[in-house]
Amino acid sequence: MCAAARLAEPARMTVDIARGLLAGGSERYEKHLPDLAGVYRDDEAYAEAVARDDGEPVYWVESSTPETGRGALTIGLSVLRPGRVGDEFAMTRGHLHAQSEFAELYYGVAGSGVMLLESVEGECRALPITPGVVVHVPGGWIHRSVNVGDDTLVTLFTYATEAGQDYGIIADAGGMRQLVVADGADWTTRPNPDHGGYRA
Repeated sequence: MCAAARLAEPARMTVDIARGLLAGGSERYEKHLPDLAGVYRDDEAYAEAVARDDGEPVYWVESSTPETGRGALTIGLSVLRPGRVGDEFAMTRGHLHAQSEFAELYYGVAGSGVMLLESVEGECRALPITPGVVVHVPGGWIHRSVNVGDDTLVTLFTYATEAGQDYGIIADAGGMRQLVVADGADWTTRPNPDHGGYRA
């Protein structure tokens, strides 16, 4: 008789809002400003920002993936520092899931942000996310987090581990269709003239 498959160990994690940490998580990655070449449209403003960069990460992700395969969930914390490059607010690279039919959920923990979502066919949404707000990203939507406030934007997320990420789809299109930019003391969206359409 075959031995039963060993179950993954249940995990308990603690969110440290002040430090942007997920205690009990098992993975972490960071993105620094020099890693984000091509993400911001204003090349001159980006070069100036890199020249005065403090060397700290612009954003980081701490996550837990205790198991893989069908049915597994990745749970994590996304932490995005405030700032602007030109008139664009600080943002993550953004992605579509490699298996694009998979959804993702984001829960606002701290700060003030916008979840920018676009479909390959050209639909666009910009949904504010603040503490206590949940954003459900259905399958098929390209998405990125944008920090439009003065404080660090912290969101808790979860998605099916097998979904994967396609980070290249935005770069290949010349950026997302819409930009999130400053509008006085507020924010707005405007079309990105460099956007060339998403590959199917």
